[in-house]
Amino acid sequence: MALTERERAVLELERCWWQLPGPKEAAIRERLGLSSTRYYKLLASLVESSDALAHDPLVVLRVRRARDRRRRTRFEGPADAGRRPAR
Repeated sequence: MALTERERAVLELERCWWQLPGPKEAAIRERLGLSSTRYYKLLASLVESSDALAHDPLVVLRVRRARDRRRRTRFEGPADAGRRPAR
């Protein structure tokens, strides 16, 4: 199944939001007319889609890596939590 215009727009915004003026939430509302919550729910489902991966693999893989990193941190704690301080 091909991506919808809205799904392609979400991937496009995720690709370049940091280049836009103002906060990301403002760009989401202005460009897509979505709340931040709805945007992130849509993005989460998109990164699991093979169509989204085929359309923009760099963005999809970057979002997946970030999601996996947050999950690891949440469940295992920060990477340096068990280390002793250097003397």
